[in-house]
Amino acid sequence: MSNSQPIGFFDSGVGGTSIWKEVIQLLPMENSIYLADSKNAPYGEKSKKEIIDLSVKNTDKLLDMGCKIIVVACNTATTNAIKWLRANYDFPFIGIEPAIKPAALLSKTKSIGILATKGTLSSDLFAKTSELYSKDIEITEVVGHGLVKLIEEGNLESLEMNALLIDLVQPFLKKEIDCLVLGCSHYPYLLPQLKNILPKEVAIIDSGEAVAKQTRNVLKELDLLNLSIETPNHLLYTNSDKEVLANLAHTSNINAQIFEAEF
Repeated sequence: MSNSQPIGFFDSGVGGTSIWKEVIQLLPMENSIYLADSKNAPYGEKSKKEIIDLSVKNTDKLLDMGCKIIVVACNTATTNAIKWLRANYDFPFIGIEPAIKPAALLSKTKSIGILATKGTLSSDLFAKTSELYSKDIEITEVVGHGLVKLIEEGNLESLEMNALLIDLVQPFLKKEIDCLVLGCSHYPYLLPQLKNILPKEVAIIDSGEAVAKQTRNVLKELDLLNLSIETPNHLLYTNSDKEVLANLAHTSNINAQIFEAEF
């Protein structure tokens, strides 16, 4: 395997670009390929078997494209499929799951909230992680019904999105949380609205930085860090309309090429 081969990413749509940005900002010499499986979004409403099948499809595509490591830039795919992927592929995978541990350590009120998809919150991996770090912590879970759909449609800053968020955060306000964990890679794009809606003392935590550091650590362990001084290539593919993907990718100031493709 060559050090210059790209890092592969996949997500149930455009949201995983929030993870992709963090990784590329930390590892600016790396090449990358990103698959936005928007045609099948959201994964969070699908069965475990469907999520595994879609994850296999995306993995096979990224392997065919010559990736050296794959970041499963989707909470639902990680919590439902990464164990299967690691058992069936002799290949390095990086997963992403809700940052319950840092929230539990940070919380002063011992009341934290988790906003995630149904698929993530109902997974075995999430249950184990939650149980491990939730001693003496009250966790309020809310399924973000409709959020991914609106983001995929390009309605990030719409009145409909704002109204939906105001409704979804009500259980968190009642429990007086002081930390909110974003349990879906789409949700970091909602940070501006959430900061306006939630009390100022509520810390909002996502997994992007931790995933980027873990990717760097694994590449270093495998001696696969790209040390080339050549300008990196970033190829982003979607199996839906590329406009939303292009808009989100270009906010990162990373020079990426956007394509529509079947996969």
